[in-house]
Amino acid sequence: MDTILKNARLLHDVSSTVDIGIDGGRIAAITPGLDADGDTVDLGGRLVSPGFIETHIHLDKSCILERCKAERGDLDEAIAEVTKAKVAFTAEDVYARARRTLEKCIANGTTHMRTQLEVDPGIGLRGLEGVLPLINEYKWAIDIEICIFPQEGLLNNPGTDELMVAALQGGGSVVGAAPYTDSDPHGQIDRIFEMAREFDIDIDMHLDFGPDPDNLDLLYVCELTEKFGYGGRVAIGHVTKLSGAPPAVFDKAATRLADAGVALTVLPSTDLYLMGRHMEHSVMRGVTATHKLLHKGVNCSLSTNNVLNPFTPFGDCSLIRMANLYANICQVGARDDIRECFNMITARSAALMNLDDYGLEVGKSADLVVLDAEQSEAAVAELAPVLYAYKRGRRTLTRAPVVLHRPG
Repeated sequence: MDTILKNARLLHDVSSTVDIGIDGGRIAAITPGLDADGDTVDLGGRLVSPGFIETHIHLDKSCILERCKAERGDLDEAIAEVTKAKVAFTAEDVYARARRTLEKCIANGTTHMRTQLEVDPGIGLRGLEGVLPLINEYKWAIDIEICIFPQEGLLNNPGTDELMVAALQGGGSVVGAAPYTDSDPHGQIDRIFEMAREFDIDIDMHLDFGPDPDNLDLLYVCELTEKFGYGGRVAIGHVTKLSGAPPAVFDKAATRLADAGVALTVLPSTDLYLMGRHMEHSVMRGVTATHKLLHKGVNCSLSTNNVLNPFTPFGDCSLIRMANLYANICQVGARDDIRECFNMITARSAALMNLDDYGLEVGKSADLVVLDAEQSEAAVAELAPVLYAYKRGRRTLTRAPVVLHRPG
């Protein structure tokens, strides 16, 4: 064996420990008392999980807070400020900022990522040119796929369609949308489904980003998903409108999402920060209750979204922090639901991204994290740090546990 992780606790059974053997970049054995030679790490009963997954993050526009205002703190201001800032972006600038953010993700145990990348006549393909080199540079630690989308509209923004096609031909592997910024939201959704079918790629849309549960575009997305047989290949992000939906509307939306096979990513930090700006008292949280959607059969994930820009002026790229934040905002208390908060940054995210070679099973790629906790729900509740991460069997990070220096 190349590596043996001794005395590990697994997500599905924390009552006892096992040894995990890694060979040739893959999990070769999971058994108590593994009798094999190799580089041995004694985990002392700590939790081992498949690596964390960012299903929705914006590397290209991260770390620009010093260039922008965030005074009103609403969505319109954020879009306008980033639009102005993007004009001055260079590929080298995007690369440097994206690299900084990517390394924070790796340091917090992220082993897979879907990054959202915007193209339009203002930025051209410079964002793609900045992010694309990172895929090969950091494949030792993380697998990255790029979702191309039109942040500032598509049908109302001449030249954007051609740029999206060029970006998909030049390295993008998923296509996205932001219909709420378009003059014809359903027309944009139609065109995105056309592109997806032309390139035979998955879809990941920013959708229903607003305070009121009226005119839900997700219903139209579900209709097209069924029409084109795209179930399991469509994800939508934000959907803050559902956070203000009465039970009947929420349940109807949940049923449609589950039946159509459309997954949802909630971005707790951004959704909480941007929503409710129109309210002066009893301010809405604006974060849709994914754990309730899970009960209805909808696959959901939690992710970071924006980092240090006007959409979200915070962030350390810790997905455990996102799971904890979500649990606090949505008042999650049931043990099974807290466990699902962990699943929404691991297994459920893998299902959303259709990652076949993922999981803590013999034969799977050894993309693993070791947390300073014994149970997944404790990891979420206590913000347990990642002590080790492995990508294809090679250790990519080490973080020493805290040591208290007692007197004497």
